[in-house]
Amino acid sequence: MIPKELAKKVRYIEIYTNKAVNDVLAGEYQSVFKGRGMEFDEVREYQPGDEVRTIDWNVTARMGRPFVKRYREERELTIMFLVDLSASGAFGSLKMTKNEVATELCALLAFSAIKNNDKTGLIIFTDTLEMYIPPKKGASHVLRVIRDLLAFTPRQTQTNINEGLDYLGRVTNKRSVVFLVSDFIGEGYEKSMRMLSKRHDLIAVSVSDPREYRLPNAGLMEWEDAETGQRVLIDTSSPAVRKRYEQLGHERAQKLKDLFASMGVDHIDIRTDRDHVKDVLLFFRRRERRL
Repeated sequence: MIPKELAKKVRYIEIYTNKAVNDVLAGEYQSVFKGRGMEFDEVREYQPGDEVRTIDWNVTARMGRPFVKRYREERELTIMFLVDLSASGAFGSLKMTKNEVATELCALLAFSAIKNNDKTGLIIFTDTLEMYIPPKKGASHVLRVIRDLLAFTPRQTQTNINEGLDYLGRVTNKRSVVFLVSDFIGEGYEKSMRMLSKRHDLIAVSVSDPREYRLPNAGLMEWEDAETGQRVLIDTSSPAVRKRYEQLGHERAQKLKDLFASMGVDHIDIRTDRDHVKDVLLFFRRRERRL
């Protein structure tokens, strides 16, 4: 049995994201994520106006009259969500934590995918592999993905993005659209990202909170690193401290953007204080213009 409170959250996300997909994202997803090309469909007799280049000469020679090959677009895609649920994602200074925003984002994209008959799968990682749900089609499968994201309690607290990237590389041979969702508090994952981006359509989704860019003026505050447990005392009443903190936050965000650009990896910047439906829509439109 699903706990009542969890069922309510799943139902809310289903209604909210379905409405957003139908009202805002309809058509955008399909125009951005194309099929994998053309696949052979049938051979039929040549008709006036057919391209000469499509003639199947082997069948033509065997039958004694011209036949042409017919192709159709191979539309079906596999969408994989590679989601970091380490302890830093449990932070949120507003209504939602970073992990809750990440879950809504995955739901938005998953419901867009099933409207186009695409498969969706999920990998959850921290500094180890936590969960793998193989890709499948259908609304019930997407609801399971959402439920597991909401209810999941990780075994570990720290982040190792390589763990998620390397596991995906082992279990997924077919070229997929991969959304790597993380706050990217970690390092040493650049090589794995570059390698994976050559085999798959990799999209980095960075999730952050406004408190990671601005400190309140609240005097002495003790801060604890959610992943390591390390504590530090900060004098937030100091303008110099607040200014330096803001500077470091923006520098880190810019380094991430520059890193993804250098890899040729698309990037969606998600914030807990912004409408992530609009952020996804802007990403779709930017990508469509580029393509």
